[in-house]
Amino acid sequence: MISVCILTLNEERNLPACLAALSWCDDIVVLDSFSTDRTVEIAKEAGARVYQRAYDGEDRQRMFALKGIEYKHTWVFMPDADEITTDELRDEMLAIAADPSRPESFFRIRYKNMFMGRWIKHSSLYPTWMTRFFRPDRIIRFEREEHAIPIGDGPEGRLNEHYLHYSFNNGLRAWYEKHNRYSSSEARETVESLRGGSVSWHKVFSSRSEVRRRGLKELSMRVPFRSQARFMYMYIVRGGFLDGLQGYHYCRLIAAYEYMIVIKTKELQRRERGLPV
Repeated sequence: MISVCILTLNEERNLPACLAALSWCDDIVVLDSFSTDRTVEIAKEAGARVYQRAYDGEDRQRMFALKGIEYKHTWVFMPDADEITTDELRDEMLAIAADPSRPESFFRIRYKNMFMGRWIKHSSLYPTWMTRFFRPDRIIRFEREEHAIPIGDGPEGRLNEHYLHYSFNNGLRAWYEKHNRYSSSEARETVESLRGGSVSWHKVFSSRSEVRRRGLKELSMRVPFRSQARFMYMYIVRGGFLDGLQGYHYCRLIAAYEYMIVIKTKELQRRERGLPV
């Protein structure tokens, strides 16, 4: 009663385990961004339908996945290739799909972020809610180029179970390459936010975690020593030190990513003023 769509680009290392955890599904689609490794071959060998589309932003890629592809079932689950679906999450989604009276247009799901063989619960700012379960006919659009936020014509829901996120499976080089792309998008968003004026304090103090995170992000754009502050917040305030050596390394990586956003923001601002970089 559920179809699956996986967005891929050179995911030969991750895709087999992702597909193995989805063996219960009879309609799996892989939307590939012209991989140069064995991703497409692996997908076809597993019986998945494969479509290819050049990647031009997460928002547009996910919108095409939901609106440009026909599925066998009403509900579509969209895990990334480095995400493993647990049996408990599968059962919870199947129960929702079996109920035609459900009003939701999409569901958010928490994940357990795995790094160096350990769930880094504190360092990863758990819980983080990601949208992974959709009614395509009820999705209107996505906002934000990266880390896209869906807008639907029905309420959003939240699931109780988790999926496992192995974001470092492709190696640190791949992680840096991905976050280099993310930081460029975040820098553009930061410039627009700073140009727009004050912080939305109602978001900062919202009872909804996803809204509060957006508010805190707006606030962080204005904090001096942003990357250092991010490290202290994650490692000390949120208890990243409780995750051992893995937590320390992870917090340092995220602080480095934050600095990439800071310096790219300054680059954009200098270019706007005609100053050299």
